[in-house]
This record gives sequence, C-alpha cells and structure tokens, in this order.
Amino acid sequence: MTRKPATETRATTIARDQLKSIIERVERLTEEKKTIADDIRDVFAEAKGNGFDVKALRAIIRIRQQDPIDREAEEAILETYMQALGML
Repeated sequence: MTRKPATETRATTIARDQLKSIIERVERLTEEKKTIADDIRDVFAEAKGNGFDVKALRAIIRIRQQDPIDREAEEAILETYMQALGML
C-alpha cells in the first residue's frame, strides 16, 4: 500500500493553488484571444464587403504599429532597392 503523507505542507498547497490559478488564467486569456481574433476577422470581412482591399488595410495597420524611425529606415531601404531595380 502506498503511503500518503498525513498532511500537505502549507508551501505545497500554496504552490498547487498558484499553479492551478496560472493555468486557469492562461486558459481564459487564450479563449479571449480567440474571441478577439474572430472579431478582427469579422471587421476585415465587413471592410471587404464595403469594397476595401483587406491586404492594403493589413499593410497600413502593420506600418502604423511600427516605430516611426524604424518605418522611415525600412521605407528608405525599400526605395533604394526599388530604384536599383528600375521600379521607380
């Protein structure tokens, strides 16, 4: 017969409760993340239905999220490459 400790230590109980709390919070946040992703998909579908180009919208959103200095550097490199390829 396997012997079970008569009592759990307080530290063990606290650690178990913290672990359970962390896992439950991550599960809840993951579900919220899925819901938000679904909402974003719906907004893009609405935009497409109204005649907007979703690919362009996504590009604009990505650009707006960049740091202005990083964005300027990326645009300068892109322009240099496009000029070198005769695209401008």
